[in-house]
Amino acid sequence: MLKKLLPPPKWRFLVMILSSIIIGISLFTFYVSKAHSYLSDKPEACTNCHIMAPQYATWNHSSHREVAHCNDCHVPHNNALEKYYFKAKDGLRHASIFTLKKEPQVIFIKEEGAEVVHNNCIRCHSKLISEHKVGQPNIHHKAHMENRKCWECHREVPHGRVNSISSVPNARVPLPQSPVPDWLKEYLEK
Repeated sequence: MLKKLLPPPKWRFLVMILSSIIIGISLFTFYVSKAHSYLSDKPEACTNCHIMAPQYATWNHSSHREVAHCNDCHVPHNNALEKYYFKAKDGLRHASIFTLKKEPQVIFIKEEGAEVVHNNCIRCHSKLISEHKVGQPNIHHKAHMENRKCWECHREVPHGRVNSISSVPNARVPLPQSPVPDWLKEYLEK
């Protein structure tokens, strides 16, 4: 069975070289793109793309910073499989857009993402939504929640007013680390 998968002897060296090149380029791309950072829930991973700087800066100055990170709101929490499937699918779409330089000046959430965020608002704030004061039903929310998303009333939570890439020009966001290893920097400085 294994012999059927191996190339003919005269092609083996060439196949090994080409396979090594493809694996090397893939690992280099994975490293330079910081793809490993997207496996975590750290909000700094979202700033790997410069376009997310306003969203990070406004979130960082919001009340949500202490209790919720990007993934708490922007990915489903039904189960781990759905969470990582959604992250991978959304991440590949984002990576394709940024690689092709097709990112819009103003970012709008897609319908699928909007539904996830809305469900997560309800998941975290269910008690606040259902009770106005301890033990009393919150009629205001119940009457206004039919066929509406939370941000129709709470528009600037948690990102504030973000209109475009230039809407927060003095935003302080974590600078991306250089993908060049320290040993190579030292070698080039000599």
